[in-house]
Amino acid sequence: MNKKTSAPSPGIDRRQLLTLGAAGLALAPISASWAQSVPAADLSRVSLRVASYKGGWITLLKAAGLDNTPYQIEWKEFNSGVQHIEAINAGALDLGSGSEIPAVFAARTPGRVRVIAVSKGDLNNQAVFVPKDSTIRNIAGLKGKRVGYVRATTTHYYLHRMLAEVGLSLQDVQLISLSPSDGLSAFARGDLDAWAIYGYNGQLARTKFGARAIKTSKGYLSGNFLVYGNVDSWTDAARRAALGDLLQRVQKATAWSVTHAVDWAKAQSAETRVPLDALLAIFQNRSHDDRIQPIVAADITSHQNVADVFASIGVLDAPVKVAPLWDPTFNRYLASQA
Repeated sequence: MNKKTSAPSPGIDRRQLLTLGAAGLALAPISASWAQSVPAADLSRVSLRVASYKGGWITLLKAAGLDNTPYQIEWKEFNSGVQHIEAINAGALDLGSGSEIPAVFAARTPGRVRVIAVSKGDLNNQAVFVPKDSTIRNIAGLKGKRVGYVRATTTHYYLHRMLAEVGLSLQDVQLISLSPSDGLSAFARGDLDAWAIYGYNGQLARTKFGARAIKTSKGYLSGNFLVYGNVDSWTDAARRAALGDLLQRVQKATAWSVTHAVDWAKAQSAETRVPLDALLAIFQNRSHDDRIQPIVAADITSHQNVADVFASIGVLDAPVKVAPLWDPTFNRYLASQA
């Protein structure tokens, strides 16, 4: 059926956690035919409100030929996981996504948001870059230097961990918090001695300005990119089935992107205007293949570790427990391809 596409617009308890840890993926298997595994339900009257980044899920599903859903989707474009969570908690979204970081802050105040799946992403596209003619060769060389980053994001987290590993702290460098686009401009002007950044902007720094990565986030970040859901959205069986179907489609499309890198890069380039060669370079340099999988106990442990680090360095005003945010309701939909 035709889907409505909008223009861009603005708990898990201890027993469940132990069960996840013991069972891992030992869940009821779903059908080998992913489409047939969704419980029979009339989905024609269901409309889901789903957040996507530019060049994100909506582009991926179209490129993979999996966008013809039996339910409507109202797509809303947001550029940060914080915005996804805010919209979910306001009751304006059913599904969104983002890194572990926004959900750490969400754990401070109970709301509608839950973590319902995990996307394992590339770690090599998050790194600390220096200009091509820089004499800085390693993280220890950042002492006293002007280092750009994005506060309260993965860059803040891995930069802290990298510095701590060589006996330095965030106070030992001149931290400059900038948005990704402002950071790219500052880097191009020579206003930064180093830049901790993620995604397209880091690759653009490489291809346009010859930036050199002195350290990637591999070994410092989990690579977990979380799928956020609105807990009120799956009290109805039909909406729950539609959400499960959509997660399976994204899972299948993600697997498609790994084996169709050029086609996926072309679709992303057309949507984002990021040069095709830059996108292909990200794929060729990836730390591992992207995939979406069910929740396991290690994912919750990883998330708690991030929360503990942010509390220890004062980014959080108090310690938080993240486990209540995690909900394994949709594990059974995702188990077949994990």
